[in-house]
Amino acid sequence: MTTPRYAWSIPGFAVERPTGTPDSGEIWCYTDRFSYTAGDEIGLRVHTTAPHYDVRVVRDGSTPVEVWSADALPGKAYPTPTDAYEVGCDWPVSTTFTVDPSWPSGLYLIVVGIEHQGRRVEREHFFVVRPPRPRAPYVLVLTTSTMTAYNDWGGANHYRGVGDDPYQDIPSPVLSTQRPVARGMLRLPPGAPRSANPATPGPGYVPRHPAYEWAHAHGYSRHHADAFWAAYERPFVVWAEQHGYELDYLTQHDLHEDHSALDGYACAVFVGHDEYWTWEMRDAVDQFVEGGGNAARFAGNYIWQVRLEDDGTTQVCYKDPATDPLRHIDPRRTTTAWDAPFIDRPGARTFGLTGLGGGYNRYGAATPRSTGGFTVYRPGHWALKDTDLYYGDVFGSAPTCIAAFELDGVDYTFRRGLPYPTHVDGAPDGLEIIAMTPAVVGEVDRWRGEVPLGAPREEAVGHMQALWGDDVPDRFQGEFHGAGMVAAFTRGAGQVFNAGTTEWVSGLIHRDPFTEQITHNVLRRFGAGEERT
Repeated sequence: MTTPRYAWSIPGFAVERPTGTPDSGEIWCYTDRFSYTAGDEIGLRVHTTAPHYDVRVVRDGSTPVEVWSADALPGKAYPTPTDAYEVGCDWPVSTTFTVDPSWPSGLYLIVVGIEHQGRRVEREHFFVVRPPRPRAPYVLVLTTSTMTAYNDWGGANHYRGVGDDPYQDIPSPVLSTQRPVARGMLRLPPGAPRSANPATPGPGYVPRHPAYEWAHAHGYSRHHADAFWAAYERPFVVWAEQHGYELDYLTQHDLHEDHSALDGYACAVFVGHDEYWTWEMRDAVDQFVEGGGNAARFAGNYIWQVRLEDDGTTQVCYKDPATDPLRHIDPRRTTTAWDAPFIDRPGARTFGLTGLGGGYNRYGAATPRSTGGFTVYRPGHWALKDTDLYYGDVFGSAPTCIAAFELDGVDYTFRRGLPYPTHVDGAPDGLEIIAMTPAVVGEVDRWRGEVPLGAPREEAVGHMQALWGDDVPDRFQGEFHGAGMVAAFTRGAGQVFNAGTTEWVSGLIHRDPFTEQITHNVLRRFGAGEERT
């Protein structure tokens, strides 16, 4: 049997790490933290093989605005640990600048560049400016933990990169934030493929992963479309700003450090691929919603608990609980899936849905011919107001594919044509399933290891066995199919809307009228503090 090449870990993907050789034309940078406030000094750590470099700082969004720049700064290459993905780069500060009080809250790109052999070479990093106090009803919480998990700068992440065999996916359970961000997570050219497949194949389909193929051909990170700003939050911000929504910005790390970070906001917004959370981050959201705040989650794949160590600069996620050194010291803080029995904090309690109840759709060999959209079951729900959607209608279907890549759901049953949660997985009381789509736990290998797969079914089966051993719950037995869901519920004095998909933003990018109207309904209701009906 051919050695499986499931996860596209084939030689040739761009793995960014310094060589330090003068003719390499290298430049990268990073900052000490992900977020700052007015008056803070930012120390920029730059490695380059060029004698000089320049810097531009741009507040990104529908209309990017340059707020600071510097030219002809002296460049220097620094030694970098071979395991910088784990321990950090430890480059010295190259230049500093101060967050001006006039800079509004937002995500700011730091673009560093050099001239090398007649061409321009640029790389980028980011920081978030936090407001001193809420200035808008909405706050966008950036998915910095998921970005850290997928960031393979330096050679490894929480999925692969350790070891010498390119066909064996050995992850690093410990990752540092003190390193650059992989190419493509912060800036992408127009038209770069997403992780969902928009084309509907005919018979004899051999799975394709357009985003991975594009990355391989153009020198971007294999994970560029898997997480963070360029693929997810930025398209949402562009749409929101064009429609007059004013947003403040925080990071997940801000929630971890300050449980009161959401205080004063009417609505916390989460967008895209939002997979990794700490216990403290969940506490902040639960406290916010219980106290009357609203959570608008246009995101999916909520699964893993992580820990932050070393003042938040190190992220830990072993996934297999047996390998976590903390497993027998403090089992509830074990870095594995939230639904693990010894953690006793089901993921669905916070956002209503969880990645273990969902799965993949329109991703390689995972339901490649599904509609790619959601089927409506409760057209009278407030979230569907003014959409003109009927029972059984499908919205956001291919080639837009809003119900694609990775989706969230809960265990459910049908009664008289309507879906209801069973609550065996911790789904909250009052959870209403508004719309659904099929999802599978992973790609079934019909090609005997000869075709690379992005999410082989065997990986999920292995995770279940690691979590429960011989006592895997019934809902994960047999074919182990799930469903992606759009759902909503109330908790305490607050409300939660969950779109249950990483690709909701695709509907905004392609101006799908149903996706847009639902997004408006949620934001207007949650931002204005409308009464629950």
